[in-house]
Parts: sequence; structure tokens; C-alpha cells
Amino acid sequence: MLEPTSIIEDSDRQLSIKWSDGSESSYAAPSLRRACPCAGCVNEWTGEKMLSDDSISDDLSFSSISIVGRYALNFRFSDGHDTGIFSFKYLREL
Repeated sequence: MLEPTSIIEDSDRQLSIKWSDGSESSYAAPSLRRACPCAGCVNEWTGEKMLSDDSISDDLSFSSISIVGRYALNFRFSDGHDTGIFSFKYLREL
């Protein structure tokens, strides 16, 4: 399984992850918020996305970022949303 070797908060709106295979991914806060996998944003029974992309401002930023165990990140976004757990596997797929 690919794991992050470094996680860098480039700014309050941008995050970079270097992966164990040598590749690097960059993520913008609004894009991650629109891809939130939590039960409030995605119907946990059907998998249907409940969140409208248009409802997320392009000016959205990270208020804080924390590591969840050894497998995921949690973001608190400037709109107050903080219930999504973004597994490293999910982040890599994005």
C-alpha cells in the first residue's frame, strides 16, 4: 500500500503529499471539500453524492489539518465542516 512520506501544508488553501512510490499529489481546499466522503455529503447507503459542488466557495481554505491514526487525514474547512475522514487510499485516488 502506498503511504505518504511527507504531508506539507503549502498554504491555507493548498496541501501537498509525497508518496512512498516517489510521486507527489497536490490538493486544493475547495476540491477536497467538494469530494468529502462523510455521511452528510454522501449517502452512506446508496453512495449518492448529497453535496452540491456549487455550494462550495472557491475561496474556501483549511482551518486545520489533523492525522487520523496511520491511515487518514481530517480537515476543518473555513466553512466549519470537519466530519470527513479522508483515507490515504482515497486521497491517492483523487
